[in-house]
Order: sequence, then structure tokens, then C-alpha cells
Amino acid sequence: MALTVLRTYATTNPAKIPPSILFSHSQTSLTIYDAFPKAIFHFLILPRVQEPYTVSELSDLRTLLGDKARAKQVITALHEEAKCLHKEIEEEMMNRYGFKWGIWTGFHGAPSMTYLEFSHIVVDIGLIDIRHLHLHVLSDDLLSDRMKNKKHYNSFHPKLGFFLDIDEVLSWFDAEDSYYKSMAKLDPKHYEPMLKGDLACWRCNTGMKNIPALKSHLEEEWHAQAKREKDKIERRRKLEERSGNKE
Repeated sequence: MALTVLRTYATTNPAKIPPSILFSHSQTSLTIYDAFPKAIFHFLILPRVQEPYTVSELSDLRTLLGDKARAKQVITALHEEAKCLHKEIEEEMMNRYGFKWGIWTGFHGAPSMTYLEFSHIVVDIGLIDIRHLHLHVLSDDLLSDRMKNKKHYNSFHPKLGFFLDIDEVLSWFDAEDSYYKSMAKLDPKHYEPMLKGDLACWRCNTGMKNIPALKSHLEEEWHAQAKREKDKIERRRKLEERSGNKE
């Protein structure tokens, strides 16, 4: 049995979606909390199903890209929503952690490849069907208990190619038609090997023998970044304080 979770949300009145799921919404999109977050902050932005777009047209990125003009309109709208979300995430970063760090925004090249086992529910209901276009917006720490295997990690690694930054996708629309058509194919056979690559830190390229070692390394790097950024903030504060005293 499969649950068309994202599709259900995209066709539902936002007022009927629980606040534990829905973060915000606009006339054209929904922003929800990722049910299986792979970072401290992880959201999905979904285009709402409404005219002139159909459920099937919005099923995934490859299908949407079949109509270049309509695809550009949808993806541009998602990009604008993501920009607003970035600001809110950064505010929450400062409030909760005292510093800001990177945020990634993009699509999976072959979403069907990421229908991975969700161990605590797969026994009862099978795999979750997430067939609806969704834009990932997540912090670059990748510190989450839900990061359990190589496929999880490699699907978001920013240098492997499976995770398509939204700016890159938008650049396709301004390229030659032949290039656009080539990129829009999103052939799963091209993307599948990327999930099977060796584990390596996306920051420093250090190879890792397993997921626990990688997560420990990422946490160390994140804490080191936190210290650097907080030190910068403190130095700036002291400088501004001295400048104010001189006046």
C-alpha cells in the first residue's frame, strides 16, 4: 500500500493541513516540514495543484520540464518562495544557535530513487509514494538522526550531481534548446550511480568508512564553524562598541 502524501497535501485546502505539517502557504505553493529531515532545518516547498496545472504535470521535475514555458513559471515561483523561507530559517538559526550557516535549495535529479525504506513504518504500510514535485530547502549541516545510509547522504551531497541546485535548473531555461532538452531528460540511469558513490565529507572531501564516522565528522565541522562565526560576531560587536564610545 502506498500513500500519495505530498500529492494529497498539494490538492488540499491549507486550512485543513495540521500545523505540525504545514509551515506556511501562498496562493501557489505550500511549505511543509520534511517528515524525515536530513538536517537541522529541512523543508519541502510544493506547488499547489490548481489551474492551469494538473496533478500529472506536477508529478515530478522531469514531467514538468516537458513544457519549457510552464516549467519556468512553476520553478521561478518556487524559487521566490524559497528566498522568503531562507530569511526565516536564518532568523531561527540566530535565535536558536547564535549564528547562521549555509542553506541549500534544490531538487533531486531522480526522485523515484529516493523512495527509501522508512524503517518505522515500512512494515505496516509499505513504501511512501512521494510523487509530487517538491523543492528541498535544508541547512547544510546534514545533522539528523534520519540520515541513516549512504543513499540518504549522497542524494544531498552538493558536488555529486544528484542534488540539483535550483539556480542551476533555472539556468537551463536560458541555454540553447539542445542543452535544455538534454538536461531535461533527467534519465534515472544517469543518476542512480551517484547514490552508490563512496562516502566523503562535502566540505573537505575526506573519505569516510561508514555513516557513523561521517556524521561524527560533520558534527565536528559544524561546531568548528559555529565557533568561527560566533567569534566573528563577537569581534564585530566589540568593534562597534568601541566606535560608539568614541563618538
